[in-house]
Amino acid sequence: MIIEMKQTYPITWLTEIAEVKRSSYYKWVKTIALREKRMKQDQDLMEKMLSVHNQHKEFGYPRMVIALREKGFIVNHKKVYRLMKLMGIQSVIRKKWRYFGKKGSKVYPNLVNREFKNRKKNEVLVSDITYIPFQNKFYYLSVVQDLYNNEIVSWKVSDRNNLKLVLDTIEDLNKKRNVYGTILHSDQGFQYTSKKYNKRLNKYGIRGSHSRKGNCLDNACIESFFSHFKTEMLYQYDFRTEEELIQAIETYMYHYNYKRFQKRLNHRAPVEYRITMAA
Repeated sequence: MIIEMKQTYPITWLTEIAEVKRSSYYKWVKTIALREKRMKQDQDLMEKMLSVHNQHKEFGYPRMVIALREKGFIVNHKKVYRLMKLMGIQSVIRKKWRYFGKKGSKVYPNLVNREFKNRKKNEVLVSDITYIPFQNKFYYLSVVQDLYNNEIVSWKVSDRNNLKLVLDTIEDLNKKRNVYGTILHSDQGFQYTSKKYNKRLNKYGIRGSHSRKGNCLDNACIESFFSHFKTEMLYQYDFRTEEELIQAIETYMYHYNYKRFQKRLNHRAPVEYRITMAA
């Protein structure tokens, strides 16, 4: 009540009415701020852990601690164990990874080579997945972005980070754009190196491209979008239901494409820039 009314009435009045000591109120405010800061730090840490896990699925929590320390995250092994359990990630069981003579995963050459600027419409699309913490579980957002105007062309949300999520995103992309001959760039996550992904790209005439292993800067544009998405939308609200979360994502995608101007686009939103340049 005090938080909601402090812009209208003095804190001294409000604490007296609520029969709360001012020192107790300020201590509570400090505790809440500290808790929010720790939550943000945990979210950043989990994002980095997910990145490490996607590159090294053989890592359990001891080797995850070492990998995080090499990246500048000094964290206790008990916390890493707890967060890995919360995220539902663990070291793979080697006996499940039997190929029995089958061909390995498909890795494409890096056709983009960090040349993100001055691209034509539909020339280069970039794609990736980010996690969304929601209550006691995670949702995963798969996105395809056009480097020409940073427009989010296609996106899908799922409660599972699997191959189906990526293939559904490709299907949605093909419905919205003529992607024949288009370069689709991504990292070397297991979904993007699978044979089914390669087959789907070949089906629609899409040219695959992969970042070098362990080089997140090779796909910096999509990482930048995810950073804006989380800062401007995800961290600002506390969603109570899955429906609220999905609706908020839809609203932000519309805002980003149609309303959010960008300096690089002559202070226009992505769709406005595309339409203006086509006129």
